[in-house]
Amino acid sequence: MADRGATAEFERIYRANVDAVTAYFARRSTDPHIVADLTADTFVAVITGFGSFDPSKGTSRAWVFGIARRVYASHCEAYRQQQDKLQRLAGRRDLDPDQVEELLDRIDAERAGRQLVTGLASLPERDRAVAELVDLAGLRPGEAAAALGLAPGTVRMRLMRTRARLRRQAGPRPATETTTQNRGDRND
Repeated sequence: MADRGATAEFERIYRANVDAVTAYFARRSTDPHIVADLTADTFVAVITGFGSFDPSKGTSRAWVFGIARRVYASHCEAYRQQQDKLQRLAGRRDLDPDQVEELLDRIDAERAGRQLVTGLASLPERDRAVAELVDLAGLRPGEAAAALGLAPGTVRMRLMRTRARLRRQAGPRPATETTTQNRGDRND
């Protein structure tokens, strides 16, 4: 069991450095869970290695930050290894810079589609399926009806109801956008 002097010294070192160590990790990660875990791991290493601290070799702050750097380096290495394993398991291949740029453009272009998918999440599955096929996949209502095994009139009715719900969820839109959308509904 540690003596009271060592416990008091550890507590002093902890209190003097915990905020700085937390800030050190917060500059390196935006995930609060990771910051908390790395800070805790650092002080677990400090307490388990407390007997090896030699004040003649430097300040306690330098010693704690040396440990924090090693904890972070270990975290980064473990993360890299995990990502490598996941890529191998998933059969994922590396992309060249042109492919990455093309995909980033595609992802940006699909922003409205992602918003629609988010809005659709609150709808019943049968209505969501119709809207996804017509508004996202680009099928005509008759094609969507065939894909879903429904009558074309049923698909048109569900589509009209779903679009009305989504408009209510989204709130009012500019007049030109509403007019264009309504004209598009009649062409279905």
